[in-house]
Amino acid sequence: MSVKIRLARAGAKKRPFYHIVVADSRSPRDGRFIEKIGSYNPMLPADHADRVKLQDDRVTHWLNHGAEATDRVARFIGKAGLAPMPAYRPQPIQSAPKKKAQERAAEQAKAAASA
Repeated sequence: MSVKIRLARAGAKKRPFYHIVVADSRSPRDGRFIEKIGSYNPMLPADHADRVKLQDDRVTHWLNHGAEATDRVARFIGKAGLAPMPAYRPQPIQSAPKKKAQERAAEQAKAAASA
């Protein structure tokens, strides 16, 4: 049985709220879980104390027993200092503007600087 620490969505339409849960990887996102170990409220400002709440002792317990955190939850755990911060993947080169768009932006910046 592969155990994951992941988000389970709750809250109303357009008002998301997430529970941080420990669940079997085969169970549905909002379905059966083993234990609720925290919460995440993305509607609060980034520096608000109640945005991410974690039960530190339970998080370390599950990490020591082989549970794997998803990318988002791994960031929360890393910021809380319970595990090393995961490495951020660089942005793919495909998402960068293409050559002509970069040239246009350079021309606009040059024109704005001279004006």
